[in-house]
Amino acid sequence: MNLKKIFLLGGLLFSLSGMYAQSMVWISSTEGNVWKEAKVKLQAKCEEAPLLKTDGTDCIQTFQKWGTCFNELGWDALNMLPLEGQEEVLNRIFAPDGELKFTMGRIPMNANDYARDWYSCDEVPGDFTLKYFNIDRDRQTLIPYVKRALKVNPDLTFWISPWSPPSWMKVNHYYSVKSNAKVNRLPAEAEIALYEGVENVDKRFYPKQVTENDYFIQDPRYLQTYANYFCKFVSAYRELGVPVNRVMFQNEPWAYSIYPACAWTPEGIIRFNVEYLAPTLKKQLPDVQLYLGTLNTNRIELVDRVLSDPRMKDAVEGIGFQWWGGQILPEIRKKYPDYKYMQTESECGSGTFDWKAAEHTFHLINHYLGNGCEEYTIWNAILCDEGTSAWGWKQNALIRVDSKTGAATYTPEYYAVKHFSNKVVAGTKVLAYREKGEDGLPAMLLLTPDNKYLVVAANFNDDARQLTVQLGGKFLTVSLQGHSFNTFYAK
Repeated sequence: MNLKKIFLLGGLLFSLSGMYAQSMVWISSTEGNVWKEAKVKLQAKCEEAPLLKTDGTDCIQTFQKWGTCFNELGWDALNMLPLEGQEEVLNRIFAPDGELKFTMGRIPMNANDYARDWYSCDEVPGDFTLKYFNIDRDRQTLIPYVKRALKVNPDLTFWISPWSPPSWMKVNHYYSVKSNAKVNRLPAEAEIALYEGVENVDKRFYPKQVTENDYFIQDPRYLQTYANYFCKFVSAYRELGVPVNRVMFQNEPWAYSIYPACAWTPEGIIRFNVEYLAPTLKKQLPDVQLYLGTLNTNRIELVDRVLSDPRMKDAVEGIGFQWWGGQILPEIRKKYPDYKYMQTESECGSGTFDWKAAEHTFHLINHYLGNGCEEYTIWNAILCDEGTSAWGWKQNALIRVDSKTGAATYTPEYYAVKHFSNKVVAGTKVLAYREKGEDGLPAMLLLTPDNKYLVVAANFNDDARQLTVQLGGKFLTVSLQGHSFNTFYAK
């Protein structure tokens, strides 16, 4: 046997040795007792039918990136920590050898609901040449935040989306869609454009009632100016060394909210993306990807109406889902398999920072990865105190800062994410998964880039439950503690 064949055979045997290991490292977390390591032996046979099984050949998708959104209130919370604490947090989240290994960031174009207050990059009415466009506000908040992360990991990439266009580009001339006397100054009568006599209320769906009017002004001058606005924003960030390589036209086009938002119809979505944003990007920034997102409705007929337009195929490369949109992800992906899919915003909770919220996040990750999403975006990585937005909404985060003591707490949700992201690195194949179901046992089987099996599972029940999965010719059989997160990997 020649030397080349010996090396090839040796490499194959090494690869198979990882795939068919005799034991696995078991990392488990329960409330107050996190990231505990043990070993578990694999069995040659098992009398119980496995909940999941794989021979390593099936593949749902190959995972690529974890990320988070860079928000102003996150930047404020980070700066409540001493410098050493800030560095520890950023390293845990973004360092290639850190705990979460995030490699992607989402940047809001204009204010989002976790900005300090409303702003846009051009609030001068009628500025169709964008003479007054600027990112001065971002230079004070988001760009320093992003730069700190890039210092930890220079290979981070970024994508952008607006929550609201500049207010003068909207039919109501205001940043929000709905009125609320406590948190914004939009008069209640300004909501007339939202439904205008529509009575299609259905509590099974989100939104319960769908607007028949676009809140973005559907005039060619406005549409083209807004497409140019996207390009100016990306270029401005790139000039400062921030590699933005993807855009999405709107955060949650079906969220009719009291904070920054913009309602769109399917026809308006098609018009702007196909006729304006896609061709403008191709002309001005041809290396920037356009994804259709972020889609937040479970009314599948609305999303299907957009995607069934044959022009969409040439306009967008992928689709981003979040919130209620995740419910229709399996069916949409089955009907439109040629797009890339990503999850764009993990659900925020209500400022409880508790184990139940962490279990929900674990379920979401399992669901989105198991249904073909190659990328997953956490919403707030870090917040202070009760996680309250400038509009009064309390939300959860992975890291919670006490504004009085300057101390950081790594929340249960942090560990729900870590049980996936610490080992599910770029190039990891998702082989099989199961939803939490009535038995409360979500689980996923994966294959790492070095050809080793990886299992991530949870038990959402009060009592211990047995998990059995088949990995090729071996069986992993363990008793999972109640309300536990678990990761199994071969060294």
